[in-house]
Amino acid sequence: MSEPILPATPAQAPPLHNRFWPWLMRGLLRLSGWRLLGELPNIPKLIIIGAPHSSYWDGVWGLMMKIGLGININVMIKREVLDGPLGIILRPVGLIPINRSAALNVVDQMVNRFNEQERMWLGITPEGTRKRVKHWKSGFLRIAHEAHVPIQPVFIDYPSKTFTLGSLIYASDDHDADMATIRAMFRPYRGKHRNTEA
Repeated sequence: MSEPILPATPAQAPPLHNRFWPWLMRGLLRLSGWRLLGELPNIPKLIIIGAPHSSYWDGVWGLMMKIGLGININVMIKREVLDGPLGIILRPVGLIPINRSAALNVVDQMVNRFNEQERMWLGITPEGTRKRVKHWKSGFLRIAHEAHVPIQPVFIDYPSKTFTLGSLIYASDDHDADMATIRAMFRPYRGKHRNTEA
């Protein structure tokens, strides 16, 4: 029996109310050879961080996986991507446009969203860009801490064609220490063009 391409969908995860698109995405993932390994937590609120993010393809595979799971995972994306024709396709599958020039208010916006929703899963790329960076953006830690929501790391690895789920992380008051611990967890994994900066 072949290994499943996606883990079981937790009952408490926010559902994507569509049957056709999850079926189609699972079929395309099976053909591509990409898999999501591990077990998703059965909780109503979650922040998911994925790295290393070095290619547009990360978003393609990640989007296919989230739709294939049948989970409505909100994903923060720069506003410019959704302003064009792609916005017609991407907005209905949970993408949230972010104005990066007003980044200081993004944390408050996301905390308010979590407080207003009974169930909400939010996906973030902590590097904030496909380029190699020495410092990750700390917004995801601040959102997690202020909204009291755990963090689910997802390790992207192109050599094995896998996204792997790590153990849940709970943000503390010491964001610098949390960041150092989290970044170290990602270093063994290799993105399309690079790994995580040491």
